[in-house]
Amino acid sequence: MKTVIGHSRTDKVVLFGGLPLVGLALGYFLPRIADWAARQKWVPFQGPLELIAGWDGWWVVVVCMVVGLLGGALLAAIALDDTLKVTITDESVEFAKNEKTVTVPRHKVATAFLDGKEIVLLDATTRELAREKHDQFTSESPQIAAAFRAHGYPWSDGGDPHEHRYRRWVEDEPDLPPGANAVLKARAKSFGDGDKGKADLRELREEVAKLGYTVKDKEKKQYWRPN
Repeated sequence: MKTVIGHSRTDKVVLFGGLPLVGLALGYFLPRIADWAARQKWVPFQGPLELIAGWDGWWVVVVCMVVGLLGGALLAAIALDDTLKVTITDESVEFAKNEKTVTVPRHKVATAFLDGKEIVLLDATTRELAREKHDQFTSESPQIAAAFRAHGYPWSDGGDPHEHRYRRWVEDEPDLPPGANAVLKARAKSFGDGDKGKADLRELREEVAKLGYTVKDKEKKQYWRPN
């Protein structure tokens, strides 16, 4: 028996039913839109618009509709892949997103809780086993807690039981060893680097954990505590 959060049947129906239909409609009206826009001198890309507006024949509408349909399906697939899927069983928790999967065995989890929009799992030493941002609405948060409880995971209703131990990181923090400061300094530079920065933030968080510290981010600021 398993419980899945994210990637629900409704999500798939909305994405793969709605976006291709929107693409189909846009494809149908594209020649007319291009014809109108080509006559508005303030609209950019006049060259491509005039080219599309100059196409004639029923096949133009058909081609545009097919392209719109395929484009909508592609966007739906990308959106679904970018949504966190959490599979909870009595044996493990699996987080899947962007073709990457993190699996945490049940016996390692001592505490589970929500920290804002993130699902966090801790072991018995308070070390983080996982910290993943979910895509559910705020009103659906109780369903996440209920799913973990249903499979016997120790859930903290009050959020992070170690919240009071966190301190904001400042460069060359005197209470941290040089190695941890160096990693946190490198992390601080990754906040504005888009997808590459997100990957670096995750990787360097794991490096901090190996040094005996837990780090979390809030509004592009780092907060740390010892494990």
